[in-house]
Parts: sequence; C-alpha cells; structure tokens
Amino acid sequence: METKRSVSDWKQTLTPALGSKVSEFKMMGYSQATIDDIWDCLVKRVWKGNPEKRIHEAVQDIFHLGSSIYMSYLTMNAFQDDNDLMASIAAVTGEEQDG
Repeated sequence: METKRSVSDWKQTLTPALGSKVSEFKMMGYSQATIDDIWDCLVKRVWKGNPEKRIHEAVQDIFHLGSSIYMSYLTMNAFQDDNDLMASIAAVTGEEQDG
C-alpha cells in the first residue's frame, strides 16, 4: 500500500510533473507559467491547503489542472496584489481606501 503524506512533503518528488505542466501551459501560450505558480494554484484552488495524498493522486491532480483554473487563480492573485498595493499606497499617503 502506498504511503499517504501531506502534499507539501511530496513537492520535491513532484517537480518533474510540475515541470511537465509548465511546459504544457507554455505550449498553450501561457509563457509566464512557473512551477511555483502552478504549485500555489494547486495548494489554494485544488487541494485547498495541505491535504494528505498518495503520490499518484497528487500527480493526477497536477496533470488534470486545467488552464481555466490556472488563469482564474492568476487573475484573482492579480486583483489581490492590486488591493494590497492600493492599501499600501493609502497607508503611506494617509488616505482612506474605498471598499
């Protein structure tokens, strides 16, 4: 029986599969795809944390990650980064930020 471990424990072992997914996304035109972005997307969107999985389950999740989920993740991160930037600017300038 295969061992279940937290997905973060598998990260090093999963690097080849993550690299394959990066190559796939780059072939699809997502030239800025990185292993770290794909990993973060999986942690935040697919796994929703650090669940325990068998290695083949984690590999399957990587290979089934769709471009729509990845793009949605990148878009939400961009919005979050914009909100963080605006909050930082407001804090520095002493202005209040609207919702």
